[in-house]
Amino acid sequence: MKNLTRRLWDQQDRHPGDRLRLFTAVVEFIGETPVLYPGSFVDVAASFVFDSVIYVDNDRQATRFFTDRTGVDEIIERHRRPPITASWRFIGADYRTDLDVADESVGALFSLYAGFVSEHCTRYLRPGGWLLVNPSHGDAAMASISPDYRLGAVVNARSGKYKIALGDLESYLIPKRPTTITAELLYETGRGIAYTRSPFAYLFQRTKN
Repeated sequence: MKNLTRRLWDQQDRHPGDRLRLFTAVVEFIGETPVLYPGSFVDVAASFVFDSVIYVDNDRQATRFFTDRTGVDEIIERHRRPPITASWRFIGADYRTDLDVADESVGALFSLYAGFVSEHCTRYLRPGGWLLVNPSHGDAAMASISPDYRLGAVVNARSGKYKIALGDLESYLIPKRPTTITAELLYETGRGIAYTRSPFAYLFQRTKN
């Protein structure tokens, strides 16, 4: 494993096992399915629990990281539960451009601290698939006003543990202040909406066309 690969992963995993716990809770809820992870940087923890993941990022360091395929495989194999083998690929591109991914070919789309992923990548998510999105940068709010999605669950975090909640969903996504949420507002502010209840992340299910 190259020094750069190790260093970038250590920086990503500065709270050891945190993303593993998050993705484990998610896979236990939505089931095993191909994942598209735009804006992933070097967060390969999705491959610790999902069998097939496509990582997308246009950061030069991310490209150098994933070029060290042997090193990335070592990280993944160190954390995966044998004997399952992970399949992954990396696309070094801006997710806002056309990606080398077939439409409606993945069952999960991850949007974590990466901007308006849902605006540009929903086309790759099959109907019935899941969008995992946190409140950062406004993408959760964007999904909440999209006819392509319905809120199916939330992810709560407490003491480093993640739990999926299905009840009382109508109490989420209520702004603290009366606000008409529009795409224009979200693009203008570039940040999320302050809600009365704030889980760590949301799980929106793509509706059928």
